[in-house]
Amino acid sequence: MMGRLRSAVRAMADLELEPEELLAHVDDMVLQVVAEAESDDAEDGDAGMPVPSGPAGATCLYAVYDPVTRNCVMASAGHPPPAVVGPDGTVEYVELSPGPPLGVGGWPFEPVELDLPPGSVLALYTDGLIERGEGDIDQGMRDLADRLVRADVLGRPLRQARHDIVEGLPPGRLRDDVTLLLARTRVMDAGSIATWQLEADPAIVGDARHLALDQLTAWDLDELSFSTELIVSELVTNAIRHAGGPVRLRLIRADTLTCEVSDSSNTQPRMRRARNSEEGGRGLYIVAQLSHRWGSRYTVAGKTVWSEQALPLP
Repeated sequence: MMGRLRSAVRAMADLELEPEELLAHVDDMVLQVVAEAESDDAEDGDAGMPVPSGPAGATCLYAVYDPVTRNCVMASAGHPPPAVVGPDGTVEYVELSPGPPLGVGGWPFEPVELDLPPGSVLALYTDGLIERGEGDIDQGMRDLADRLVRADVLGRPLRQARHDIVEGLPPGRLRDDVTLLLARTRVMDAGSIATWQLEADPAIVGDARHLALDQLTAWDLDELSFSTELIVSELVTNAIRHAGGPVRLRLIRADTLTCEVSDSSNTQPRMRRARNSEEGGRGLYIVAQLSHRWGSRYTVAGKTVWSEQALPLP
């Protein structure tokens, strides 16, 4: 069951759903799996491995961090809140309003948004780390906060600090699983981001190409000029043709070169293979062929279609 849940979360993460929406879909999937298991005939030799009836009891915390805006949004399905170690060394727990564990159903999941300063450390964990028969949960959370401070997670590699945090766990078998995940936040440098607001005019597509090419030259990424020019042209043209309204073009230089085009439409783009007799319909196919990865995500104001290209080797 946990393997199926992990696969479902990974697949839905690629759709870039909001955390609360993703948890709702996974919750529905668990309810469906349990209902199917309860309806199977236990005497049927072809039924396969039975799944325990009733709620699965799994919890989940799903978080998304944006290194451009420093915004982190998360939602919880019965999971304990993560700890945040700020750059000043203070430890605080995120004030979540967790929904029920997966498989209970009937209750919404509430998102929480917060801005994280550069260099903060997020500590995500299972409840086995704070429920070890040494007192109540509040005491376990205070103990974890003390361990995070003593481990100096801000001043040294997290791979080294993690061992000090879990030091002292009983050597034998534990009553519950213990998992600890540490993540250090980074922020994109302003010089690695270029953003332009474009009018919804087909004539502006040529200007968008020139803006992107000039920026690549400034970043010394001329090797990506040909592919980026085609990607920008196709995405901006689609946004103007099918969405209308203003269009935002953004280039981000990080581990990859990301091209984003945002518009006010909620229509999900679909890639298809055009027939030989068709003159159009190849835009997204071209983008996919030129990109390392590509996709789209919904926003409050519409959607964003993005494309990633690998940076040339130095």
